[in-house]
Amino acid sequence: MKKLAVTDHSACMTCLTCEVVCAEAYYKHYGGESLSALRVETKGGKPKVVVCVQCGLCAKACDAGAIAQNPKGVWTIDKAACVGCGKCLDACPFKVMVKAAGRDVPSKCVACGLCAKKCPVEILCIEEGE
Repeated sequence: MKKLAVTDHSACMTCLTCEVVCAEAYYKHYGGESLSALRVETKGGKPKVVVCVQCGLCAKACDAGAIAQNPKGVWTIDKAACVGCGKCLDACPFKVMVKAAGRDVPSKCVACGLCAKKCPVEILCIEEGE
């Protein structure tokens, strides 16, 4: 399975580069975490990068069958099949699926690796395996 992973939460500088890169890649502007398919949180003064773990709960919640797993194990959204109900957003336990205002279809991490390439402290990576 291919997925985005965090190697060391404690090394995160909370610079938000990962959020910015994700939002700009898919929405052409940074609108805060609301447009990013990953999120940087601070809990107890310590940073935590929250990412999609490709669990598939979004797909289970999708009555339209618009979310399917590709051959690499990444859950993707078929924009033509999506009815925009938002059940997948509610089902995501990590709250990293996003739906921009004015858009009918949500988006999620597709393990593209753009955020990992731009992370200044190199704590993000793409894992491939089982």
